[in-house]
Amino acid sequence: MNDLDGGGRDRPSPAGPPFSHTPYDGSARPFSVGLQPLDLADWIEPDARLAEQLDEKERLLAGGGEAPVLLAEDGTQDAQQEVLDLLAAHLPHRFPDLYRREDEAIRILPAGRTVALSGSDDIPLGRAARLVQEDLILMRASPQGYRLAAGALCFPSSWSLTDKFARPMTAIHETVPGFNDGRMGPMVARIFDNLPVDRPSWRLNWSLYTGPALHRPFPKRIAADGADPHRLARDEAGGLHVRVERQTLRRLPKSGDILFTIRIHHDPVAAFARHPLGGQLALGLRRQLLDLDTAQTAYKGLTADRDAIAEALARLAASLPGA
Repeated sequence: MNDLDGGGRDRPSPAGPPFSHTPYDGSARPFSVGLQPLDLADWIEPDARLAEQLDEKERLLAGGGEAPVLLAEDGTQDAQQEVLDLLAAHLPHRFPDLYRREDEAIRILPAGRTVALSGSDDIPLGRAARLVQEDLILMRASPQGYRLAAGALCFPSSWSLTDKFARPMTAIHETVPGFNDGRMGPMVARIFDNLPVDRPSWRLNWSLYTGPALHRPFPKRIAADGADPHRLARDEAGGLHVRVERQTLRRLPKSGDILFTIRIHHDPVAAFARHPLGGQLALGLRRQLLDLDTAQTAYKGLTADRDAIAEALARLAASLPGA
């Protein structure tokens, strides 16, 4: 049974960066649903980058990004408020060293800022987004299937709210290999239709980008020297990064909508050198990269660079212990 009140104070906080999650190590298969049961004590994953990423969210929510990051349909305000209320109850209880309730506000201690829980802006999801590193997406049932009814999406992975807003799952995933022309789409539709309140779930996926930016609303591109083996092994700032999305699904008990959270873990491949299993991780990423079919490779934006990246990963692994 999942802990529906969000767990106790004695639970350890999630592991910090780099490489909090490594689905490319063979523990997960790309382009599969791969849902696992979620203990709600582990619903939200703050780490040492909390203050930095909340600062970036604030900039983006103020209009500083390349695409809009907050959109909501009329009629979703109650569901948005439900999300905010759940977070306001969960965060100070689960992470008392990071969050403190102060009347009608939440104090985020490492960020040195306070988020009001009510106000005149009438967009509760924006307030909720300012509390956590996760992006927050509300999915609502419709005759065409679940659609994206509201979202606070600051750190997208090659998509934007304006492209997907108010669209059903089939349209949102129309470019994903195997979703609408295979088993994945119907399986996801059944999961959404039948997800109980007391059975939240989570999954992981990975992609590759050049550089550390989290706000990526446009199709990915690997820089011309992104697969250079010397840069791959040494450049933690501007080199190739492996981006892991930790996604959770949770049916909201009052509205019945589904809250989809996306937590980005974005780490330089060069940092494998600092990991005790760095060689194994580099080889695992290389294997999964080479196992992608033509459509999957194109979807990940790696058609031109896959072989060079694979070769660079092999060289990096050979230079590290544990390969």
